[in-house]
Amino acid sequence: MGKYVITKSAKNGKYHFNLCASNKEPILTSQQYMAKKGAMKGIRSVMKNAPIAPIEDQTVEKVVKEKNPKFELYTGKDGKFYFRLVAANGQPIGRSEGYNAKDTAKNGIKSVKKNAESEVETAEEE
Repeated sequence: MGKYVITKSAKNGKYHFNLCASNKEPILTSQQYMAKKGAMKGIRSVMKNAPIAPIEDQTVEKVVKEKNPKFELYTGKDGKFYFRLVAANGQPIGRSEGYNAKDTAKNGIKSVKKNAESEVETAEEE
C-alpha cells in the first residue's frame, strides 16, 4: 500500500503532499498550502475523487471532454507525458512527474487510483 507524505518547506513555510506508491516513489504531488490543514483537505479530495475519475486524454487530436472529477493526461513542453487530478469543483489537486511513455503515465494514474486510500505521514521540513 502507498502512503501520503506531508512536508513543510523550510524556505517558505508552506505545506504540500506526495502520494507515494508502495515502492516509496511519488506518483502525485500537490500544490502548496498555507497550513497543514489545507494539505489534509487536499488528501481527502484525492481519496474521494481519484477512484471515480475518468481519464481525459488531451494528447489525441479529438479530445473527449470528461466531467470533473477527472485525470487530465497531457504532453508537457518537454515532450514528456503528465497527468493531473482535477476535483469535482474543477480545481487541480495534484500532478505527476514527467513520463517518457504515455502507457507509463497511464500506469501512474492506475497507481493513484489504487493507492488513494493510503495512510498519512508527516515528514520533516525539506
